[in-house]
Amino acid sequence: MNSPSPALRVYFDGLCPLCSREIDHYRSRDLARAIEWVDITAPGFDALKEGLDPVRVHQWFHVRDREGRLYVGVEAFVQIWATIPSLHLWKSLSDLPGARAAMRAGYALFAKIRPWLPRRKRADCDTGACSREIPRDVK
Repeated sequence: MNSPSPALRVYFDGLCPLCSREIDHYRSRDLARAIEWVDITAPGFDALKEGLDPVRVHQWFHVRDREGRLYVGVEAFVQIWATIPSLHLWKSLSDLPGARAAMRAGYALFAKIRPWLPRRKRADCDTGACSREIPRDVK
């Protein structure tokens, strides 16, 4: 018998220490295991096979829901908060007037500086995909 597909498929940068800490926090709260966590820097990850732009996925946070809809940036975080019951308050706060606009501005700033943040080194990388630099020309 096949298990149901996850509610969300989250694409994250496992070589970004800050990003990984946040994902670890979400994973610890995903008690129902409703989310599949995909490290886009892992050996063998192929953005094109996932239907993702290989440059953009390294610039902006991406989430795909069970129906195949893609959420990018702040909207991706909102989907996680809506899926994990203990994070529903964050989802509610994001629905307040002006909140998403402020969050989008903050995230856009973070996306611009992220390429210059320190990166982890991966011992298990034997392909070029997991050592790829984050494109610094984020628009």
